[in-house]
Amino acid sequence: MQRFTIPRDVFFGDGALSYLKEVKGKRAFVVIGSERLVKDGTAAKVENYLKEANMEVKFFVGVENDPTVETVMKGVKEMADFKPDTIVGVGGGSPIDAAKAMWIFYEYPEFTFEEAAKPFNLPELRQKAKFYAVPTTSGTATEVTSFSVITDEKTGIKYPIADYNITPDVAIIDTTLVQTMPKALVANTGMDALTHAIEAYPSTMRSPYTDALSMKAIELIGKNLINSYNGVDQARKDMHIAQNLAGMAFSNAILGIIHSMAHKTGKILNVAHGMANAIYLSYAIEFNAKVAEKDYADIARTLKLSGTTDKELVSSLVEYVKSLRTAMNMPHSLKEYGIDETLFLSKLDDLAITAVADPCTGTNPRTITVEEMKKLLMAIYYGEKVTF
Repeated sequence: MQRFTIPRDVFFGDGALSYLKEVKGKRAFVVIGSERLVKDGTAAKVENYLKEANMEVKFFVGVENDPTVETVMKGVKEMADFKPDTIVGVGGGSPIDAAKAMWIFYEYPEFTFEEAAKPFNLPELRQKAKFYAVPTTSGTATEVTSFSVITDEKTGIKYPIADYNITPDVAIIDTTLVQTMPKALVANTGMDALTHAIEAYPSTMRSPYTDALSMKAIELIGKNLINSYNGVDQARKDMHIAQNLAGMAFSNAILGIIHSMAHKTGKILNVAHGMANAIYLSYAIEFNAKVAEKDYADIARTLKLSGTTDKELVSSLVEYVKSLRTAMNMPHSLKEYGIDETLFLSKLDDLAITAVADPCTGTNPRTITVEEMKKLLMAIYYGEKVTF
């Protein structure tokens, strides 16, 4: 038996944020990260809508990229003092992920982070509050997923908390909230969304539900990502829907080694999550093609790429990913990105071990050993074709 879980409600389209004035509750704790949301008026809209719902509102501002255990625990303390019955995460993946983690420890103060980091080990939530998610970037899709990625600031390791309990109650996909994203953010989040959809399709946990969502997301991303990068309004709106569909797919099918590597290299090598996925994607396709060639060929056909055989279609898919990086001024290797070679080699063994141990590795279509992971990371660093 398999399971498919998404939020109870998804409100989407222009002006969907106004749903907040219909929320039932007394006290709303709002978590945001970026100053962009203050400057462009999003934070004020959130506050005004919640006040229209007769709610007392408290903001937690300043969640950093790759939110830390320290930030989460600071938020938990403020939640405990405020006692909200409604939690609203607004922004990109970082503030919404942080808000999810705060929710866990607000409801269960005696629970430990080590326990939370064990997959599907959370106690039943919604004893004190419900959770609403409002994404303002088009990539992470954390508004519909059962994941929260938190960084241990002492070690630099990212811990993906995975549990259906932290799937938000309501996701609000307001397509007007992504028009002010800078181009670099559009590129990073867009490639993150594409990676979610591509990794979900050949996953060992896939289902007909996730396959359909993956393919529709891939189709929309193929049509809209570059136009979104170039500032076309409708393309940005369509990308916001596409990333949401990709999120529903990967939240249930889980992911693969691209995210395993991104989780472990992000903080240690200082590579933004979406950028890491953008670089790693083509190499992982080459590695996995030995067992998932047909699946990647299906993806290439959806994107209307050239090729008459599955092998030719996979090659076209690899080249397509490279073309996206070129079009959006993204590097093709970790060396090109600027990672110091001595630093990379000094961390290689640990990165390979922790990436193989990452929960996402378990649903990758091809099994991978630590030695193979080292070889793959080496290929990614130097920009070499993966032939093993």
